[in-house]
Amino acid sequence: MKKFSILILILIFFLTGCSEKKIKKFKNTLILSTSSDPKSFNPIIAKETSTTIITGFIFEGLTKIDGVTLQVQPCMAEKWEIDSTGKIWKFYLRKDIVWNDGVKFTADDVVFTFKDLIYNENIPTSSRDIFTIEGEKIDVIKIDNYTVKFILPEKFAPFLQLLTQEILPKHKLEKTVVENRFTSSWGVNEKVENIVGTGPYKIKDYRPGEWVILEKNPYYWKKDKNGVRLPYIEKIVFLIIPDPNMAILKFRNGEIDILSIRGQDYYILKPLENIKNFKIYDVGPSLGSEFLAFNQNLDGKILEYKKNWFSDVNFRKSIAYSIDRNSIIKNVYAGFGTPQFGPMNSSCGFFYNDKIIKYPYNLEKAKEYLKKSGFWWKNGMLYDRNNNRVEFTIITNSNNFERIQIGNIIQNDLEKLGMKVNLLPLDFNTLVNKLTVSKDWEGVIIGLTGGIEPHGGKNVWHSKGQLHFWNFGNKRNYEWEKEIDYLFEIGTKYLNPIERKKIYDKWQEIVNNYLPLIYTANSNVIYAVRNKFENLKISVYGGVLHNIEEIKIKENGK
Repeated sequence: MKKFSILILILIFFLTGCSEKKIKKFKNTLILSTSSDPKSFNPIIAKETSTTIITGFIFEGLTKIDGVTLQVQPCMAEKWEIDSTGKIWKFYLRKDIVWNDGVKFTADDVVFTFKDLIYNENIPTSSRDIFTIEGEKIDVIKIDNYTVKFILPEKFAPFLQLLTQEILPKHKLEKTVVENRFTSSWGVNEKVENIVGTGPYKIKDYRPGEWVILEKNPYYWKKDKNGVRLPYIEKIVFLIIPDPNMAILKFRNGEIDILSIRGQDYYILKPLENIKNFKIYDVGPSLGSEFLAFNQNLDGKILEYKKNWFSDVNFRKSIAYSIDRNSIIKNVYAGFGTPQFGPMNSSCGFFYNDKIIKYPYNLEKAKEYLKKSGFWWKNGMLYDRNNNRVEFTIITNSNNFERIQIGNIIQNDLEKLGMKVNLLPLDFNTLVNKLTVSKDWEGVIIGLTGGIEPHGGKNVWHSKGQLHFWNFGNKRNYEWEKEIDYLFEIGTKYLNPIERKKIYDKWQEIVNNYLPLIYTANSNVIYAVRNKFENLKISVYGGVLHNIEEIKIKENGK
């Protein structure tokens, strides 16, 4: 057995060495890393970033969001117009777009994507929810080969932003829909030549556990000012590296060109910038959030007197004042973070309301709010007005070390108020079941991905949303939750962005006044990038490669 194990190790080393040598032979190549294999190459059914990180280079939508300005720009549609009702949109498609197998792109592909894929009840796609307005579908009509009309049931302000939705080829996929096998098509075992998009790259090779290689789409429609067909970079290689420490090592050794890093990684890599010829970019707070929430469900499987605590806004405000966010930033994010007090932050751009109430660390304030609701202390321990000791359990997911660290800090902070807090890490699937099915939980530390468009959070903030886990359906009949429901129902009907901002400003103010979610801190987005590229426009929203077609490797770059 020992000899057999040694032979296996030698074989692995040999194969890995061969792979790395092959990569090094590629000229004009960008080398990246991803933590896991893609689950599919089908963007319509994709739910995980391990898939979308690849498909984002292969497919495009009618519009795109500028990664720096956050403004909507033309993409597969060169222009559009809207009628006086605000419900009928006409899009004029580019006539020079070709799928990467050489077939012309037309309006048939747009109609097919919406009618046969997105609105197909047999296909599990989150896009259907996004493009369903007040329970109704959008009607998509072909006017001619390069003109498409969308008839909306109501005014819908985020419509242009949502049309970044990937368009897929009818000529390659229509048969899979007819035969009811679309969901299993374009899986990881598909022949790569069958996966056809209009984006700057196409799949060249995929080896499970090893790499995904993309190569330049020879038909890509964009050209530079000199008429040179883009993109400039010939190949992109994604090395599949599950261990983030191994990814750091490979970056240090020059085997990876661009890497998203953690705060603690900064201190490892920063001293090597000049020696290893790279630069670290700290581009600001992430769009996501980490927060503490309490179970306010009337049918929650917790003791009644605890429900009374959690539904008491004074109790929640005391918690908000007792969280030492600067300690979280220092100890969890190694100093690379920003305190967060509401559902959006400065990186979200236009819709962020910076005038919301803040809850800086202040234990005296925290005690004042507890006293307002009749809480009292004996021998340093906190009791409610009915003499119940304040003790509860906070759950979080066991595979997220940073959340466990945040939980430890919050546990320590709340003990200073006399509370007894138990921290219980759980398998993520078990945690989700408790939040959404059994409702058997007291407190939870969890996070949400964010964005620049508030409507994207409707499934969280509307009381009937699938992720409104702290008080499903507003069964407590809170007036403030009714107001949030109303704001999210009318927020999409104002096409004037200034008027929309007033609505979502109000939403953020309500959230911060009643604190259904008590926010902690955002980690900063940090990238380590080799000094071999031109035309980089790095941002929080767009990342490093949002303008991949314009990025060049310098002539002396390797």
